[in-house]
Amino acid sequence: MITILVISVIIVYLILISSLIIGFDRVEDFKLQDLKSKTSFSVVIPFRNEAENLPNLLKTISDLNYPKHLYEIIMVDDASEDDSIALIKKTLNTKPFKNCQFNIKIISNHRTSSSPKKDAITSAVAIAKYEWIITTDADCLVPKYWLDTFDEFIQMQDTNCIAAPVMYNGNTSFFNRFQTLDFLSLQGTTIGGFGIKAPFLCNGANFAYSKTIFNLVNGFEDNSDIASGDDIFLLEKIKKLDAKKVHYLKNTNAIVQTKPVDTFKELIEQRLRWASKTSHNKNWKVKCIGLIVVIANAIMLFLLPLLLVGYIDFRTAISILVIKLSIDFLLLFKTSRFFKQEHLLLSFISSSILYPIFSIYIVILSLFRAYHWKARTHRK
Repeated sequence: MITILVISVIIVYLILISSLIIGFDRVEDFKLQDLKSKTSFSVVIPFRNEAENLPNLLKTISDLNYPKHLYEIIMVDDASEDDSIALIKKTLNTKPFKNCQFNIKIISNHRTSSSPKKDAITSAVAIAKYEWIITTDADCLVPKYWLDTFDEFIQMQDTNCIAAPVMYNGNTSFFNRFQTLDFLSLQGTTIGGFGIKAPFLCNGANFAYSKTIFNLVNGFEDNSDIASGDDIFLLEKIKKLDAKKVHYLKNTNAIVQTKPVDTFKELIEQRLRWASKTSHNKNWKVKCIGLIVVIANAIMLFLLPLLLVGYIDFRTAISILVIKLSIDFLLLFKTSRFFKQEHLLLSFISSSILYPIFSIYIVILSLFRAYHWKARTHRK
C-alpha cells in the first residue's frame, strides 16, 4: 500500500514538473527591435535600513540607458533607523546624478495596514506621475537596458501586468550555491506557470503593472493584513480580472540581480516569509502544487528509512530517486541556461540531498512560529 502511494505521488510530481518544463519552453524569448522609447514609468523602491545596499542600486539606476524624461524614481522610506536617507541624498549630489537631471523623490511610508511593504507601494502609486509602475527592491541591481526592454514589450504586447526575471548573484560558497539553485527552481517554476497559462508566481523585485489595473483591483485590499505577498497576491487579483493581459518578460536584458542572504538564520526567516504567502493564497491550485512538492520532498527524506524497514524494495527506491532527480535537473538546467548560471549545476547532487531536509524543516517550523523581517516580527 505504501509503495503504491509513494509511486502515485512521484508520478503526479513528474507530471507537474514536466508541464512546467513544457511551459518554460513555450514562453518565447522576447527579442528587442530597437523601437523608439514611448512608455513612461514610475519606478517604486521601498526601503528600510538599506544603507549598505543603496549605493550599488543607485549606481545601476544612474547607468540606465532609458531617456530620463520618461521615468521617475520613487523611493519610499519605511521608518529606516540607519543613515539610508542621508546616504541617498549624498549620492544624488554626486556627478552622475547632478549632471543628468534624474527625477528621484524620497517619500515616507504611510502606514495603514499590517504590511509595511504593501503600504509603501500604495503610498508611491498614489503620487506616481506615470501610468506604468515597476517595483524593485533596495538590495537589487537593475540592468542598463531594463526600462528599454519593458518599454518595447509594452509596445508590442497588449498587457497590463508583467512579471520579469530575478537572479541571485553572490560569492561561490556552497551556502550561496544552495540558495541560488533553490531560487533558480522558483524562477523556472514561475516561467513555466506562465507558459501553461496558469501563472502563480512572480517576484516583486521585478514586477510591472499599470496604475489603472492596480486601482481597478483596489491594490492590496483584502490581503493587507498579511505582511508579505505584495507580488503574488496582486498577480492573483489582476489575473482574475483580465488573465489574457498578464505576461512574462523573458529577456536577459530585463534580469534584475539580488543577493542571497548571508546567514542560515536569515535564510530561515526568509523562507518562513515565503511560506506564509503560500499558506494565505486562496487559489486552490497553488495550494495543491505546494502540497505535491512538499510530499515529494518528504518522500525523498524518508526514502532510505522506508527501504530499510522493508516498505519499499531497492529497485523501486532507486527508480523513485532517479525520476525525481532527473526531472528536477531538467527544469534547473533550462533555467540556469537562461540565466547563464550553468556552473551551479555542479552542486546539484549535494544540494538535492540537503534540500528535502531543509524544505520539510521550513514547513514544520512555519506551523508553529512567526517570522522576523526588517527588524520586525510578523505573525503568519
